[in-house]
Amino acid sequence: MTDEDKDDTELIKKTARSILKAEIKHLHLVPSAALKLLKLTNDDDARIENLSQIIETEPVLAAKILKQVNSAAYALPNTITSIKRAVTMLGFSSVRQLALNQLFYNKLIQQDSTPTFDLLFFWQHCLYVASLSKRIAVALKYPDPDLVYTGGLLHDIGKIVLETYGRVTYSDFIRSMDKNGRSTIEKEHRFFGITHTEMGHVFCLEWQLPTSIMAIVAGHHNQPTEASPHSRFKTEIAIVSFANYVAWIQGIGSATHDNHPTLQSAVLETIDVGQLNLETLLQQVDQDMQSTQEFYDTHLPCLTTLRATLVKTTINLSQINADKPFAADRAISSPCLTAPHHSLNPDEFIPRTLEALQDEFSFDRSIMFTIDPKRRCLIASYCWPESILPKKPQPFEINISGISGLLLECLREKKAVIINAKTECDNPLIQRLKTTEFIAVPVLHHNRLVGVLYADNSLSKKPMHEQLLPEIMPIAYELGIAIFNAKQYDQEKKRAQIDHLTQLFNKRMVGNFLTGIFQEDESKLANIAIGFVDIDRFKLFNDTCGHQAGDDALKIVADILRSSTRPGDFIGRYGGEEFLFVLKNTDEAGAYGYAERIRSEIERRGKIMGQRFHGHLLTVSIGVSMYSRHYTNYTDMIEVADQAMYRAKNEGRNRVVMLSGGKK
Repeated sequence: MTDEDKDDTELIKKTARSILKAEIKHLHLVPSAALKLLKLTNDDDARIENLSQIIETEPVLAAKILKQVNSAAYALPNTITSIKRAVTMLGFSSVRQLALNQLFYNKLIQQDSTPTFDLLFFWQHCLYVASLSKRIAVALKYPDPDLVYTGGLLHDIGKIVLETYGRVTYSDFIRSMDKNGRSTIEKEHRFFGITHTEMGHVFCLEWQLPTSIMAIVAGHHNQPTEASPHSRFKTEIAIVSFANYVAWIQGIGSATHDNHPTLQSAVLETIDVGQLNLETLLQQVDQDMQSTQEFYDTHLPCLTTLRATLVKTTINLSQINADKPFAADRAISSPCLTAPHHSLNPDEFIPRTLEALQDEFSFDRSIMFTIDPKRRCLIASYCWPESILPKKPQPFEINISGISGLLLECLREKKAVIINAKTECDNPLIQRLKTTEFIAVPVLHHNRLVGVLYADNSLSKKPMHEQLLPEIMPIAYELGIAIFNAKQYDQEKKRAQIDHLTQLFNKRMVGNFLTGIFQEDESKLANIAIGFVDIDRFKLFNDTCGHQAGDDALKIVADILRSSTRPGDFIGRYGGEEFLFVLKNTDEAGAYGYAERIRSEIERRGKIMGQRFHGHLLTVSIGVSMYSRHYTNYTDMIEVADQAMYRAKNEGRNRVVMLSGGKK
């Protein structure tokens, strides 16, 4: 190591100390057993006995190893109870890898994950990079695949150091990020004064991890120069860098906020990607991750041929951009590619992508067609400029049954095409949009068609060239991921708002709804009513009839509330056997009448279901409160409704009691 390198390292160490809560050598981030396993990486004399001895000191780990060897996958005639025997059966390499995974996973899940920096998501990324690194190493006949597996597993360890022990955490960094074009690495440096790769380097130094692992952690975003002390590990670094890149462009990153890294030309100069069968490699890694689910109950997307094609295309595109400072993690330059990552709202990111397409490729018009599978038609959902499509009550749509030729091939074969009026004058898009030529690119996710990206030069008459197609395919792919993520987000958002059993809004949504209500003018609040609905003697349903009967009772009450409530009013499950309704634009008579209809219908339905409930009557007690200017918060109004409900209970149950302003 040169004097200059030593000075740089000391500066990084000093910066690391200034932003951490404690000395790195005191950080309890790597289990002692894992450290011993890591040191076996460079021990050519390591034997089964050494590995067995380490595993035997970790009871949970030992149990996992024995469970694996005795699983149906191995179909052994006799149960294996010896760790040494298990290591012999599974193989030294497999057991060491399994043990490392388990030890680091145990350490991660003991920490509190946040929505900002999801530790399980981070763990999935590390496992994926490790698995792909090892598969690539085997394919390239690299002599030590276990080494690059371990390097892949630990490559982003600096992020965990910052998240767990930083005076300001990695979550704080994520929340502070703006949407400018700087790379994540550059933003880290501006925020912390140090990058996650530099922090990882210091961590490896302080914990005396093998030099090869340290080199991968320090250099996976920036290939070492010939003068660097890490240059002798450039092959290992290049393999993990490439695996990290492949993971990122599929959305399997260590954090959801990051920009995609750029693949440095030095990586491709070090390893011959042309030797790799990407489709086979990705299938193998999918199998590895499938096995991982049995251990950790995780889920990763599964892509094969489409994904391999995307990787090849993106490798070619990455070479267009020359390496710059921090270029190893520089954001993809094309605004078309980055637009889908700026929002989870299709109404924002799709028009932004279409506008970016026009800026990037100088198209005259672009349209995003989505697919309605029930009606079997293409619908022009978004366009740029927005004046392309006439504003009519009926949407611009094309019946799929009337499509033929290259456009049909685009849909069936999922391939990008250029369609010309000279060869397909009867094409419905050519006729409807009055153009002579256009590009159609399938928008896919998991190889399923979700839409078609359209672009033409109807005004400028500039010809469409075939070389445009591979440049636009990654844009369509990113759109497909973004559309899928938007749907997933919408579904997860709804799931987070809905009570699983009753399919009514949950307590959190009750609070959100009432918070919004109480921000309105008092004139509108005057006609608000809140009602508490509580099932009478609910414990008897569970104790006498079983929990399924209790669930049935909850569902009946929920169904009656749902069918009896006007649009604009609100109903939700408040918890246990309690429900809450909020009525707008009502008065005392209207609120009482609504509550009484609910009560009587539940009583009637309960009598019909009497045999199901072993003779127990299904009834409810309801307390209602009307708004009063004495209430300073919606919780005051809920408390009065709760008091009214308990009065109904005390007066004999199966009745409605109304209170206003805390008084009868």
